[in-house]
Amino acid sequence: MTDTAHVVIVGAGFAGLSAVGRLRKAGLHVTVIDQHLYSTFQPLLYQVATGGLNPGDVAYPVGGFTARRDASYIRGDLVAIDHAARVVRLAGGREVGYDYLILATGVSANYFGVQGAAENTFGLYTRTDAIVLRDHIMNGFEWLSADPDGRREFAVTVVGGGATGVELAGTLGELRNDMLRATFPDVDPARFHVRLVETAPELLMPFHPKLREYTRRQLVKRGIDIRVNTTIREVTNGQVLLADGTWHRSDLTVWTGGVAGPESDASWGLPQGKAGRIIVGPDLRVHGTDQIFATGDIALDEDNPAPQLAQPAIQEGRHAAEQIIRLVRGEPTEPFHYHDKGTMATIGRRSAVVQFPRGARITGTLAWFAWLGLHLVYLLGNRNRIATLINLSWRYIAWGHGGGVIVGDEPSEDVPAETEDARASGTSSERAG
Repeated sequence: MTDTAHVVIVGAGFAGLSAVGRLRKAGLHVTVIDQHLYSTFQPLLYQVATGGLNPGDVAYPVGGFTARRDASYIRGDLVAIDHAARVVRLAGGREVGYDYLILATGVSANYFGVQGAAENTFGLYTRTDAIVLRDHIMNGFEWLSADPDGRREFAVTVVGGGATGVELAGTLGELRNDMLRATFPDVDPARFHVRLVETAPELLMPFHPKLREYTRRQLVKRGIDIRVNTTIREVTNGQVLLADGTWHRSDLTVWTGGVAGPESDASWGLPQGKAGRIIVGPDLRVHGTDQIFATGDIALDEDNPAPQLAQPAIQEGRHAAEQIIRLVRGEPTEPFHYHDKGTMATIGRRSAVVQFPRGARITGTLAWFAWLGLHLVYLLGNRNRIATLINLSWRYIAWGHGGGVIVGDEPSEDVPAETEDARASGTSSERAG
């Protein structure tokens, strides 16, 4: 193999884009394939969904990224892999040949077989998801305001007590307590209910118990109804049924409770493990292949699984690139070792938790600034960094002064029931591995 080997990367998320620069520096030809024109910064989607950021603040053009690194970009959706011919086939019939292939397509929601969850919940995995969810949240506020008798109530259920669920629930609590009062003073905040449901005994299970307890207290302070050790059996258009047989009103149900490989990966002819993720070996090569790597959330090393977070995805993308370079040079591959730089989650204004690998932990304002700084570093594009810094700073400085609420069209008289079409338009079709 020569140094002009062609590497195809499917997926323009953390893992995929982190591999591009290393491969190009080694002189390899690189093509990035993604079905969207932009890469989405998923950790801040909940801010888009709650009106704190504009959709463009978390999106960066893939073509601009690849052009500055002398790589190629093709807009397309992977539908099949011809292993013998080393060709990937895209929707519409286009074929792209490769010498090495990196799969970094990301994942979609895992509903764990819960009846009605796919049809009656909103996801928060893509830019489209965030926009649809934002419009329904804001229209829900308007729907409350349009009730002259003050009898309407609006209930949101967030399923999943991981970082995304905690961040979304905490921000919704602050919207109710501060923004709703300032923007719609005629609406009693008590008419807006937020419930967070988690099957585990505590929230943020990967964190230290003291950080979990801090998180619980902060959410309770923001008026969130927390239900741990609780399993959802069924979701309908307007209610959720818990495993204990009780029904709860839920005008808007947001699913952040788990991820799975995209349905299309079943047609790729690759070994699949838990939740449809692709099984890889220690060097991140897909089991049974020599030229195909899988990275990010889609990849599963059953003997040494990595956390499904941004940092592992970035490191895996770089590692896959380095192993391809070693193979091109005729050298053996090396196993992937995740370097834990710490984990963090924000709960709301001046409230976050940070856990470092050697046991150090911080909470509160300092942790929140650490969270903000890290996210600004990993955002693509100076415009996005500046816009995010300004918008988030304004949001948290202007709490209680009406800033940051996005209102939509005239609210319908039956907003909580108007969900089917919007859910259909906001399916998790974007992938950002």
